[in-house]
Amino acid sequence: MKEKMNIRRLVISAMAGVALAAGSTAAKAEKTITLAAFADYTGPYADIMPLLQGSRDKAVEWWNDTVGKEMGVSLKLKIYDTRYDTAQTASLWPGIKSELNPPAIFGLGGPDVAALQQRLPDDKVPSLMGTAAYGFAWKENPWILNPRATYAHEASAFLQWYAKQKGGAVKVGLVGSEASPAYVDMIKGVEAFAEKSSDIEVAGVLLTTVQPADLTSQVRRLVKKGAEVMVIQTNTSMVVAVKRALQALGRSDIPVMTSSHNGLPASGRALGDVKQMEGDFEAYGMAIPSPESVDAYNFYTMLKDKYGLNVPWNVLSVQGIAQTLFTVKALEKTIKRVGADNVTGEEVRKTLMTEKITSEEMYGFYSSLSFNEGGPFPTEGMSINIGTIKDGKYAVAATGIPVPAIEKW
Repeated sequence: MKEKMNIRRLVISAMAGVALAAGSTAAKAEKTITLAAFADYTGPYADIMPLLQGSRDKAVEWWNDTVGKEMGVSLKLKIYDTRYDTAQTASLWPGIKSELNPPAIFGLGGPDVAALQQRLPDDKVPSLMGTAAYGFAWKENPWILNPRATYAHEASAFLQWYAKQKGGAVKVGLVGSEASPAYVDMIKGVEAFAEKSSDIEVAGVLLTTVQPADLTSQVRRLVKKGAEVMVIQTNTSMVVAVKRALQALGRSDIPVMTSSHNGLPASGRALGDVKQMEGDFEAYGMAIPSPESVDAYNFYTMLKDKYGLNVPWNVLSVQGIAQTLFTVKALEKTIKRVGADNVTGEEVRKTLMTEKITSEEMYGFYSSLSFNEGGPFPTEGMSINIGTIKDGKYAVAATGIPVPAIEKW
């Protein structure tokens, strides 16, 4: 009888323990922090947005399942289609602010920077980007924060590297459009750097529409002016038009350099085969989507195997995961400092201005990040990586190329 009573006590005790554990888990899972995530499902980047957002979503799911579970916090993304349009973003923002008052925004690109850079300091909500920065947003006391230097910095770093590979100064053709402030800014920045560089000379500038049809005559003029490489940091449509023009002119020996969002795999697909990008380059301040980026690749593989990430290992998955790691690490450090109930936009920004996020914490997707009040991106320790197509396959051309110092333009 006594033995039966002891067994009953053990069972009751075990059940009580389970109940307490369940109660503790429920208590931990109570705090949900909702972030606004800008996307483009109906504009110029609609074709690649599912890949970018899919990568963001799975990286958030991983954080919730691991770090968030331990902290008693769950992150939720509410997606807003800005159409990659400045006016649309400006129109959406008051409603987003009223509905969510989010402690941070997953930024998208130039249009939301142009739309919100004057508003966010008053609204006390930081926007954490996944892209390179823009010269027109290079101002003190920033609320839009980039984990990469400006596009002009990244292009200039590539051009310095390319000049060394050639063994002398290089003439560059710059391709862009006046349709977007970001596109204009990219060109102005490289021009400003070239003016003071002995390694880089601007052969000419080609301004076109966002989706050009035939650029053969314009590209011919750049070639006649001696352009040895074309820098195109805008979109895949311009890359395709310039590549077709170079092929028509029999000058496939002149490489193009792209950024991340219009990189070699995406532009290659638009051309019909990535082999048509043979000898071309992409350059940016993120991990290169190659198994050679060991830590980043292992993290991606974990998301694929454990969380069902259904996005290829390419620059879009890199950008989506990288932006998410940057954002969740900022939130994680803020939660540790002030507690989950006290997380605000102002506190998240304070964290970024006072605490370093190391490259190791972001699994090598970005360089270590130390922000300051002087501008929207870290001004020291930044570097780029360079990818290429070699023998029809994607390959790493160079890693850890230092970003040069450039004065504001």
